[in-house]
Amino acid sequence: MRIIFYSAEIYDKEVFTKVNEKFGYDIEFYECCLDRKTAAKARDFDVVCAFVNDKLDEKVLTILSSFGIQLVAMRCAGYDNVNTEIANELGIRIVRVPDYSPYAVAEHGAALLLALIRKLPQACARAKNMNFELGGLVGRELHGLTAGILGTGKIGQIMASILRGFGMNIIAHDIIEDTKWAKENDVKYVDLEDLWQKSDVISIHCPLTVETRHIVGHAAIRSMKNNAIIVNVSRGALIDSKALLHALKDGQIGGAALDVYEGEKEYFFKDWSTKIVEDDTLSRLMTLPNVIMTGHQAFLTDNALMNIANTTLENIKGFENGSELQNEVS
Repeated sequence: MRIIFYSAEIYDKEVFTKVNEKFGYDIEFYECCLDRKTAAKARDFDVVCAFVNDKLDEKVLTILSSFGIQLVAMRCAGYDNVNTEIANELGIRIVRVPDYSPYAVAEHGAALLLALIRKLPQACARAKNMNFELGGLVGRELHGLTAGILGTGKIGQIMASILRGFGMNIIAHDIIEDTKWAKENDVKYVDLEDLWQKSDVISIHCPLTVETRHIVGHAAIRSMKNNAIIVNVSRGALIDSKALLHALKDGQIGGAALDVYEGEKEYFFKDWSTKIVEDDTLSRLMTLPNVIMTGHQAFLTDNALMNIANTTLENIKGFENGSELQNEVS
């Protein structure tokens, strides 16, 4: 079984090579993203392994199908970059890693939040230059504030638990309410408008769908407190980035802690430090002192990487053996 990996970073190569010792697959790693130009590299392979910013649209899937490829293994939870309808028509099965480490993602979100409200990037930059003045570094305490959790799957529930540990009051919104969890953890489900209005911190943990795209837009932001903090470690397009920039500049909200960005495909996982970034919204967001951003790294822990590698190769093994694919995207 020959497997081609797209968007492969050094940590992918290291972890998958180690885990593959017990599977024995023939794996080739490529740093390039999967798109219409690079799909031809998959010729003579049996399985394609892709990541969050690879493009699996109708054209790419048609090319893969022409090579006889019947399985695409996503080494991530999300699959909004896959045209699943076309994949089904072409007989290409899609598997994913639905649960690699919800703690990794939630903990990263909490870390971003703390760094933002305590102004740690500015403080560390000063200290590096032996400047230990404290002017302009006054932060906020989370204790006693209200956190609104948008999406109460595993990651959202863990984030709620972390923020509860800081003494925050927790409210939540989800189209499917986990009432047992809410009762056991003193969480109150509210409608979306209440979540916007009552939350001091809004932490987003829902999948990207047609319904949730830009769920945080101009209207939602206008309903928020003018010192509210938005945390997003889920999918970039859940937030209307232009609306967010406008709100931050005008003081409509207090800040944003982001690990994802709706236009990230062009820039994330690449070095743009010596190049001109043409995305003005991204560039301007990065200049704001009340924005902290990382490059889609919330998943990046040793535990999560091992879980991703094991589940991905187990998914492929199940396909090879003709077993039921528990992690197949329907």
